[in-house]
Amino acid sequence: MTKSINAVGFTLDQKQSDMIESKLKRISYADDLIIDLIMRIKHDKEYSFDTTVNFRWGAQAHVDGKDFDFGAALNKMMDVLDNKIKKEKDKVQGK
Repeated sequence: MTKSINAVGFTLDQKQSDMIESKLKRISYADDLIIDLIMRIKHDKEYSFDTTVNFRWGAQAHVDGKDFDFGAALNKMMDVLDNKIKKEKDKVQGK
């Protein structure tokens, strides 16, 4: 899985980068299913995580999470992403 993480309008500090890496370990079970993961983080008044995942079989999933707290926004996005990956995995295994 190729990861691309871009901060828009601000610079990620080391603590935030480490937090993202530790949260992405949560979906490590899907490393062989995902080609690439593109994450864009915007910070205006709140943090906004927009993430696109491209699967091996050509499917694409787009999820987002917003909150005034960096960690909370990341957790919201990861919850949705984890559910999407599980649904896609089940769908493909069903075929």
